[in-house]
Amino acid sequence: MSTGKIFVAKKNGVYVLKFTGDVRLTLCAALDEFVDKMAAEPDLSAVIIDLCDAEGVDSTALGFIAKISIITKDKLELVPTIISSNPDITRIIVSMGFEQVFKIIKHRVDRDDALDELKEVYRSEETLKEKVIEAHKILMGLNGKNRETFQELVAMLEAS
Repeated sequence: MSTGKIFVAKKNGVYVLKFTGDVRLTLCAALDEFVDKMAAEPDLSAVIIDLCDAEGVDSTALGFIAKISIITKDKLELVPTIISSNPDITRIIVSMGFEQVFKIIKHRVDRDDALDELKEVYRSEETLKEKVIEAHKILMGLNGKNRETFQELVAMLEAS
């Protein structure tokens, strides 16, 4: 698998996040900061998350993707869109319950967005642990299956 990257663009209040390669914990601090900045934008009107070129997305990244849905629903009363043409990625997001909080499109959509790479943000081990816990608690809040799946992990991380 290739190293994961996240690219972002904004046009007329519409934010596009494109995930490529194998997106892991190392990008989650940057993703979380970006999501918080995006949520504070007064012209935020829609969010599109493109996972077509993602080869893998770990559960921490999935937690921060779920956070996007929570924010847009609270702020805009709007459901964001995920584009996923990769059946493996689509299976993962559906198994996490994302179809309840996102509109999922299962085929590529041609876009001409000029995307900027979201660079890794280096944080202390303690801060990263807090981000992992936050992301998994978000996933746990989506449904009972996720709560059961991640409960032990979160308890172990909080105890350490």
